[in-house]
Amino acid sequence: MTISVNGVELAADDASAEFAAVRELLRQRAVAVGLLAGDETDDEAIGIAIERLLAEEVQVPTPTLDECARYYDMHRNDFTSGDLVHARHILFQVTPAVHLPEIRARAEQALNELLAEPQRFAALAAELSNCPSSRQRGNLGQIGRGDTVSEFEAALFRLGASGVLPELVRTRYGFHIVAVDKSIPGTILPFETVREQIATMLRAQVEENALRQYVAILAGQAELVGVELDAATSPLVQ
Repeated sequence: MTISVNGVELAADDASAEFAAVRELLRQRAVAVGLLAGDETDDEAIGIAIERLLAEEVQVPTPTLDECARYYDMHRNDFTSGDLVHARHILFQVTPAVHLPEIRARAEQALNELLAEPQRFAALAAELSNCPSSRQRGNLGQIGRGDTVSEFEAALFRLGASGVLPELVRTRYGFHIVAVDKSIPGTILPFETVREQIATMLRAQVEENALRQYVAILAGQAELVGVELDAATSPLVQ
């Protein structure tokens, strides 16, 4: 596929035609304002010139504190710390070499012992668990949503889950005896904690819009063949 920008022919396929046309528009503008020699062909040099061009000609205002605060007020639920639990487990690993009913029976026996005497959890974890956490008495530390496999997560974050859970948890790894020591519900983070994050996000949005508008202005002033770009014949309000 052959396209041209102000008479300069470019070879590009359908997927890259728009990108090639935009890059050529910017290259020609960089030449026009003296940032690049007209006969320069080095890709790195052209890229550097285009970056300088955009830095000089595309103004991106920094979001104000009020703008960040308004965004925060409208999207508070997007800024929460996730639910967390402190948990322990004992893993009875299932492998092709083990006898499944026997492993399940051993796990159920241990679970019944712990439901009667939960204070023995650390000792049984060290003795029975096939997980490296056995060296930490079964302690898994702090776990958030998405940190573990879905079956295990469902048991950890089940509403009201606390203490030694009264049933085995089956996962792809085997049978687990699980103890939930503490649940920490997610909370909305204060504005001061996320202000910089919001400012960065808003600035990125403004920058994207500004770049689109800048390219549209160049396209509106150019002769394009074989490719269509959003064009504007006059500057757009940023």
